[in-house]
Amino acid sequence: MRPTATKNPWLPFGTGADAELRLLCLPHAGAGASSYRAWGEGMSSQIAVCPVQPPGRETRRREPPETQVGPLVADLAASLSQEPLTPYAVFGHSTGALSAFELCRQLRRMHAPPPVHLFVAGRRAPQIPMDQTRLRGLSVPELADVLRRLGGTPEQVLSDPGLLRMLHPLLIADFAVNETYHYVHEPPLDCPITVFAADEDPRADLDQAAAWEHQTTAAFTWHTLRGGHFAVFQQAERVHGWIAEALRA
Repeated sequence: MRPTATKNPWLPFGTGADAELRLLCLPHAGAGASSYRAWGEGMSSQIAVCPVQPPGRETRRREPPETQVGPLVADLAASLSQEPLTPYAVFGHSTGALSAFELCRQLRRMHAPPPVHLFVAGRRAPQIPMDQTRLRGLSVPELADVLRRLGGTPEQVLSDPGLLRMLHPLLIADFAVNETYHYVHEPPLDCPITVFAADEDPRADLDQAAAWEHQTTAAFTWHTLRGGHFAVFQQAERVHGWIAEALRA
């Protein structure tokens, strides 16, 4: 189900007021809410896909992007607390998976209604430190090489120096969210966690993804996808089916 528009800048496509359940989707580095726009057509009609728009991109491109996950999720949680979302689940890919996890912990600190499920993809468990790519010092061609190795970025973007220069500040900020992250131990979440792990993902091997199991006291589910870092989008139909099945349960 595709939700209707809202004035909340974090939720540019709305909250699905008539849906039985909402799925908040947090984007990967360099991406915005539109990366999940098509998911609203592929998901079960009972689930409203609600793409989240962090500052610095698309409809919020004039705002400076956040470089740390703490302030990002604090602002997002405060905004979500003003919306009629319950019941809801959270999905995040790559940097968005880290933000989704810390959002759940921030909402718990606020004693806000918790999500019924957390779905993550494209990132190792938060207690395992990330490799440092040191994007701050990269030239535009070097940035293109890093993105090409990760996969998922169209070649027409990678071969356009002007577009890469425009995206460079946002990508630097988004990668900083991952690379400056310092995991602080807290009790595991009470909601179930489902991980979508790709067997050729250079950012999270299967063992690193499996370690998400330690972050929940509830059910833990694992799905393996063939492919690289963006397999979750390339095989979206399968992912939608698994999400709908988990939320029915």
